[in-house]
This record gives sequence, structure tokens and C-alpha cells, in this order.
Amino acid sequence: MTTVVVLYHSGYGHTQRMAQAVASGAGADLIAIDADGNLPEGGWDALAAADAIIMGSPTYMGSVSWQFKKFADASSKVWYTQGWKDKLFAGFTHSAAMNGDKSSTLNYLFTLAMQHGGLWVSQGVMPSNSKAAQRNDPNYLGSYSGAIGQAPADAGAGDMAPGDLESARAFGERVAAVSARFKS
Repeated sequence: MTTVVVLYHSGYGHTQRMAQAVASGAGADLIAIDADGNLPEGGWDALAAADAIIMGSPTYMGSVSWQFKKFADASSKVWYTQGWKDKLFAGFTHSAAMNGDKSSTLNYLFTLAMQHGGLWVSQGVMPSNSKAAQRNDPNYLGSYSGAIGQAPADAGAGDMAPGDLESARAFGERVAAVSARFKS
């Protein structure tokens, strides 16, 4: 059995819904970065004990939220001791635009994982990119490096595309399966 943790910040609830879907698929515990960029009590210990860490942040201005960045900067203490070396990592994000520079956010998460000596787990799903594809098909938005979601700026978290949430759930399932294979 492996321990998977989903660490995320959510500004308006969309990334939280994705985190919940990812955690559902992975059988993971959720750790929310609060509005001040801090982890809850026991958060650092849970990350240390995890076999896999799935990170999520909304895409704001082409990168992670400042709250997530504050966490990332604070993780330099773990980096110094190489405390997360050889852990599995993965990432997800959400933004209002169809593109929204989500790949920049995923690249930031990837770089953070690499700086910690981690191993990255990709989405592992081909995009739904045929003429017959529908908005709720798996990986409709076409990401390879992590799960992504999109909802219009005036849509609440409850209005998210079910396909994005299902893609997030399947992504969590994949990370958990890779983690189990890696651990055995």
C-alpha cells in the first residue's frame, strides 16, 4: 500500500474540486494551502511520509498562485536535506481560459519536483482530439504533463465540466497505480 497526498491551493473553489477528484481517484489525503500560503498543522509531516505528492494550483497570470509559491519557497528546508528525493510527483491546474498558459503552471510544478529530486508521473491519457470529440471526453483539453481543467471566469466551481473532473479522477488513479508499481 502506498501513501498519496494531494497538496493544493484553490482561490475560487475550482482547483479544490479538481483536488477532490484527483484524491478520489488516488485514494489520497488532501492538504489545502490556506489563503495565507500556509499548510495546516501536520501538513509537512504528511508530505514527508507520502510516497507520492500530487500538487495543484490555479493558473494565475501564467503560473501558480502566490500562496502556492509561498509553500514552494518554504519547501527549501526540505530541499536542503533532500527529504523528498525519489518521491513520485504529479501536478494539475485550472484556469478560466481554454489555454490560459496552464502549461506554464505545470512546468513550474514539474521544476519544483525536479529540484526536490522527485520523479514525475504524466497524465498517461491520449487527448480527445478527433472531430467527434465532445467537451466531456477524457483529456479533451489535451494535456500530457498533468491534469488540467477549464471553466469560464463567470462560472462557479459547481459549473465545472464533468469531463475535466473525470479526467482529474483518472489522473489520481494513475498516480496511485504508478506509485504502487514503483514501491513493489
